[in-house]
Order: sequence, then structure tokens, then C-alpha cells
Amino acid sequence: MTVHHDQQTIGQDAGPGTWTRPPDPAPAGQAGAPGRPFPQRLWRGRPEDPRWARPAFLALLLATAALYLCNLSASGYANSFYSAAVQAGSQSWKAFFFGSLDAANAITVDKPPAALWPMALSVRLFGLSSWAILAPEVLMGVGTVAVVYAAVRRRFSPAAGLIAGAVLALTPVAALMFRFNNPDAMLALLMAAACWFVIRALEDGRTKWLLWAGAAIGFAFLAKTLQAFLILPPLALVHGVCAPVTVRKRIGQLAAGLAAIVVCGGWWVAIVELWPASSRPYIGGSQNNSFLELTFGYNGLGRLNGDETGSVGGGGGGNGGGNWGETGWDRLFGSSVGGQISWLIPAALILLVAGLVATGRARRTSATRGAFLVWGGALLTTMLVFNYMQGIFHEYYTVALAPYIAPLIGMGAALLWEKRGKAWASLTLAAAMTATAAWGYVLLNRSSDYLPWLKWLVLVGGLTAALGLVFAGRLGRRLALGVAGLGLVAALAGPAAYSLTTVNEGHTGSIVTAGPAVAGGRGGPGGGPNQQGQGPNQQGQNQQNGTGTGNAQGRQGNGSPGNGSPGGGPNQQGQGQNQPGQGQNQNQQNAEGGRMGGGVGGLLNGAGVSAEAKKLLETDAEQYTWAAAAIGAQNAASYQLATGDPVMAIGGFNGTDPSPTLAQFKKYVADGKIHYFVASGGMGGGSDGTSSRITSWVEATFAKVTVGSTTFYDLTQKASS
Repeated sequence: MTVHHDQQTIGQDAGPGTWTRPPDPAPAGQAGAPGRPFPQRLWRGRPEDPRWARPAFLALLLATAALYLCNLSASGYANSFYSAAVQAGSQSWKAFFFGSLDAANAITVDKPPAALWPMALSVRLFGLSSWAILAPEVLMGVGTVAVVYAAVRRRFSPAAGLIAGAVLALTPVAALMFRFNNPDAMLALLMAAACWFVIRALEDGRTKWLLWAGAAIGFAFLAKTLQAFLILPPLALVHGVCAPVTVRKRIGQLAAGLAAIVVCGGWWVAIVELWPASSRPYIGGSQNNSFLELTFGYNGLGRLNGDETGSVGGGGGGNGGGNWGETGWDRLFGSSVGGQISWLIPAALILLVAGLVATGRARRTSATRGAFLVWGGALLTTMLVFNYMQGIFHEYYTVALAPYIAPLIGMGAALLWEKRGKAWASLTLAAAMTATAAWGYVLLNRSSDYLPWLKWLVLVGGLTAALGLVFAGRLGRRLALGVAGLGLVAALAGPAAYSLTTVNEGHTGSIVTAGPAVAGGRGGPGGGPNQQGQGPNQQGQNQQNGTGTGNAQGRQGNGSPGNGSPGGGPNQQGQGQNQPGQGQNQNQQNAEGGRMGGGVGGLLNGAGVSAEAKKLLETDAEQYTWAAAAIGAQNAASYQLATGDPVMAIGGFNGTDPSPTLAQFKKYVADGKIHYFVASGGMGGGSDGTSSRITSWVEATFAKVTVGSTTFYDLTQKASS
């Protein structure tokens, strides 16, 4: 099947019985050829591209960088859990390697450390600051846009690549997570790269592309463990069926790719498992100090079936509402998640089907069809898992879908645009535009007070463009391009507005969301029944052990009635805009206009550190291995980031890991390694958990020191009898 583009056909399938690889670089001396000076090649790009293509691509990257860098420091340390580990890694190479939460290497984060490494290196170079931590995430976002553009442009056209890149850059959850320090930014970049490498392998059948794809997936495993493997089945299946080599070679290439995954993802695991446990930090998130247990339990099967030992919540099978929201085929379209990612999912699915139909008569090795299968397979597989996983699920996880949705939009729109003279193609374009406009109106209508005119612009503009697309094949070129431009504006207006809102405010804590508050959205964990989560621009007093939430700036994600958040019983509510929050565990929020997620007394957002408390912990800190110990990683991270000194996170993230044991903690204290114990924090592992036993022993044994509203225990001074 012949596919033509307005400018230049690049590596397209020449016919049902023909497969051609993309053209080789132009000879030296031609425009854009390797023999030209680098600045000219950088600006001009490939000789087969129109002259505007490379400048437009560079402008897209610059615009993406400017958008993501805007107001970056408003998020402060963002997720202090990871920021503390970054700080530790910038001070200790051992902490850097293991991903320890503190430079004294008591316990690690509950993920592998690869996502921390770029940030830790940045902090080593530039010092500890919000920009030093978050700028590497921005660069990963720009890199992901570049990868998506390159993948789509190569097989389709520069215009298709620009559309795909713009769709990705303006996806609200992408604008959130490429400015945040969770592992998801690196995961998205590496998953996009893996798909691109597989598509390259479908073009020329070279083994090296499967090795690169395996390396990307293996390294992604070191960012977020088994989530990196979600796209393995569709990628392996597509290459196994469609690659332009013999069956034997296809099998060998897949085996080589698997070996690359094992090597690039397994080297660190092997070192950690073989390293004597007594001389390395405890593996956070595990119950047996084993990274393999963490991988296949808490971070693996536990996410699917909800059986997560040590988790703050989970469950929710079938269509029942679990602690992390209802599962089912429409989960990604619900109130809590829809505005993050789903704006263009209907159009992407329509264009995926259209692309497969359009290439249906091509031979097995059609690289054009293979591109649709790679991106579409990755999208559908990840959507399936997200829709039905019963364990921990946060809205921001959906950033993993953005690099799959964007190429389908760019490829499908370009392919159908070239065939717009055929009724089925123009009608399909119109259907995709209609679905986008209608769904955009629904999403915007969930925030009735948010730019109320925008939903009408999206609906009317989109439907007008859809009507024009029906007749696109009969219109003149300029008028047809005007219709297409109107459709593109209508399709991206909603997500662009959400993205601008996202970058205009800071985001801190463990659970964050993009865009404005929406009706029925989830505001994150807020306590037990009849408690209320915090709403925008509120200030309260934390009544649990006298601490606030410190640098948590502003408002919690998606106010409005809670929708299945952890601890969210039937009567729990997250407050809407400008409503007072009066829960039992109220979290003081800094009135700097940012957005905070979660709020279970230091479990999800850390603690406020006063100047007096900071001075107390800094006194003689150099004489101790840990300036203090605190229950829960977020709580410990707040004091560590404030003082710059190691603070032990008892029980890891949730306070439920059995590390250190009471006996170990007593020995640390007897050896004079810990100065203070912070009397506040996370869950504590229940009434008989390790953290609770440590707390009881400390309270009964050592002298209490009160600084403002915060209580410490001096572990060098016995309590008076």
C-alpha cells in the first residue's frame, strides 16, 4: 500500500509486496549532509526534510523546556522522600549506589536508585536546591518529546512528529511529572526510547536495535522495577511477527534483547543481593531486607492483586471501590484520573484502528503498520494494567501512557490527512475530532468554575472542525489546512490550559495531581471515616504530635468529595476550593499557592521544621552518625533536608518496615550514634509493630525536649524517675 506525504516519503512501504528501509544519509556536500559543518547540520537537519522542519523541531524543544522550567522552584523539594535520598547520594557514594535515604545508610528508598542518580549528580555539581533536583527531570521531559518526534518523523513526516511532540508536551500529567522528582520521568523517557528502537528494528532488521531496546527496558527496571516490563509482550510479539528477517533470526534477536534486559537491569540487583546485608542499608519497602522480595511483592504482584505488606492501603477488586479508587475499564476516564491523561485517548484509539485498517493489505514486514502496533500495543497493555490493578495506584502513574498516545495521534492524523480525499478517511478524522471535542467538554465541565468559557470553545471549535474535516478532500489546500489548524487548537486547548495551571503552582508530597480541582476528584489520603482532607489555600494545626507539613505549599490535589482514597470511608471528604479543613490530622499548608498531595501526619508530606528545631538538631550533630531518628521516611526527610545532617527513617516510607529492630536501635543508642528521637511521624507499623515498640521504649526511657509545638527525646539523657 502506497503512503504519500505532502513533503517527502521517508522509508514508507512502497507496496503490498515491498519493504524499503529509510534512505541513507545524503552525500557530503549536500544540504544537511554529514560533510557540512555541525551548526548547519543542526539547523538544517536531514536533506529530505522541508527547510522549516528542523527549526520547528528545535522550537518545539525550546518551548517544552521553557514551559517545564517556568516556576520550577515553586515545588521546593517536591517529594521530600526522594529529595532526601538525592541529598544523601550527593554526600555519600555508597548512598548514591544503593539509593539510601540518608548518608549514613540506614535504609533505602522503596525503588531502585537509577532515577535518583541524575539528580544526585546535579546536586553534587550545583549544591542542594529545588532547581538542582528538578532540572534533570525537565531535561528528561524534553528528551522524551525529542524521542517521540524522531520516531514519528522518520516513518511519517515532520508535521506528524511535531503534532506528536506537542501532544506529549501539553499532556497535563506530563507537565506535572517532568517537573517532579518521582521515578516516572525517567521511566517515560526510557519506555519511549525502547519503542523507538523496536520500530528501527522493524525497518532494517538489525540486531543492534533490539539490544538498545533491551538496554532501555533494563535500565527502566532500575528506575521503577516491574512497570518497565508492561510493554514487553506487545513489543516482543510485534518484532517476532513483523521483523524483516527469518524466523530463526527473529528468535535470536529477541533472545539477545532479553539478555540485554538481564544485563542492564540485573547487574545492580546481583550486587545488592550478593552484598553482605550487615554492611549495606536495609532495603526499604521489603519485610525481609531483600530487593527481590520488594520487586515481586510490594512493587510487583502486590500492585496487581492489592496484597501489599506494609502498604498504607490497597485492594479494590472488580468494580468495587478499593482504597485506591474503583477498578474497571473506565478507570482512566473517571473524575480523579480523566483530566490527567484521557483528553486524547478516544482519538488515539480511533486513529489506531484506522491506521491498522489503512495498512491492512501491506505485507507482513510493513514498518508503517509495525509502528502502529508498537505504540498501540504499549498503550493498550499499560491501560489494561492500570484499569484493573488493585494495589497502590496514583493518578500521576498515567504519565507512562503519554509517550504512547502522542505518536498515535501524530501518525494517525498524518496518514488519514493524506487520504482525506477518500470518504472513509475524512469521516474517520471527523469522528476522532468529534470524540475529542465531546470528551474535552466533559472533562472541562467537571471543573465548573475553571475557565467556564473554555469548554464551549473546545466543543464548538471541535465540532466545527469535525464538520470541515468531512469535506476536507473537496476543500482547497489553504482552507483544508485552516480546518486542520482549528481542530488542532480545539483538541489541545483543554490539556494546554490544565498544563499551564499545573506549572503555575507548586506541587509537594507523595500524591500530586495536575490541573484544577474537579468534582468527584480524589484529594489523596486524609485519615479515617468522617475526617476531611485539606482544600486549597487552607491553614490548620496538625494535632498529631504537634507538627505541621512544613514545605507542603498550598493546596491538596483535587479537592471535592473523596473518591476512594486511602482511609477514605463513606463520610470522608476532601475539601473544595476555599473551604476550611477541620480534620483530626490537619496539615498546616504554606500559603504560597502550591499544591500538596496526601496528608497523613507526616506519612505522605513530611513535617514542618521550625528554626528552633533545626538549631536543636544541628547542635553537636557532627558527633553522631544520625542527628535524629524519626518514624516514617517523609518525616525523617523533612528534618534531614532542613539540617543537612543524616536522620534515620525508622520503618522506611510507611514506618512499617522492620528496620531497625528494637534491639538494633537500642545498640545504636548505647553506642552514641543517634542524638534525638522525633516524637511524630508515620503509621508506626501498628500497636505491636517495630516502630511502635521503639517509640514506647524511647518515651519510657529518655528525657523529653519540647521545642515550640514539637517534641523530641534526647537519647543521651535518661528520663528522671
